[in-house]
Amino acid sequence: MANKIWSAFKQLISLLFFVTVISIGVDLWRSQDLPEGQLPQLSAQGVNGESIDLHALSENEPVLVYFWGSWCGVCNFVSPAVNTMAKHFNVVTVALRSGNQSKVQAYLNHHDYQFNVVNDPQGQLGSQWGVGVTPTLMVIKDGELKHYTAGFTTLPGMWWRMLVS
Repeated sequence: MANKIWSAFKQLISLLFFVTVISIGVDLWRSQDLPEGQLPQLSAQGVNGESIDLHALSENEPVLVYFWGSWCGVCNFVSPAVNTMAKHFNVVTVALRSGNQSKVQAYLNHHDYQFNVVNDPQGQLGSQWGVGVTPTLMVIKDGELKHYTAGFTTLPGMWWRMLVS
């Protein structure tokens, strides 16, 4: 019995290692379009009217930046985790090609999302930041990109990236 448990444990560890290596490789491949050096400016007015300055927010602590779209199927699974993160960390989100301010606000109200949102109806911010896949998450600290991932990301994955930044 102990041998079966040990064998299953080794298989699980091997699988987790394999998935982690593949995930890192995919993130590195997807990140090739990201801007190098100084990050683009992200100072804007959020859909709620609040002023958002990413560089100022990231001076003392990490900020989770989340590029998403109301039309994005995977974002439907990632956005609730981002909403949870926003209760504990600085979070700035960018709604890509999701309609005008009122449409984005209605979407946020419908889902009861509380995170800060900058609306990017034509995807200009997304292009400046090299975002080619939604969802895309970045951790910015002191104005520098510390972590990047695209596609499905779990709450523990986000939490870990914020804590090690």
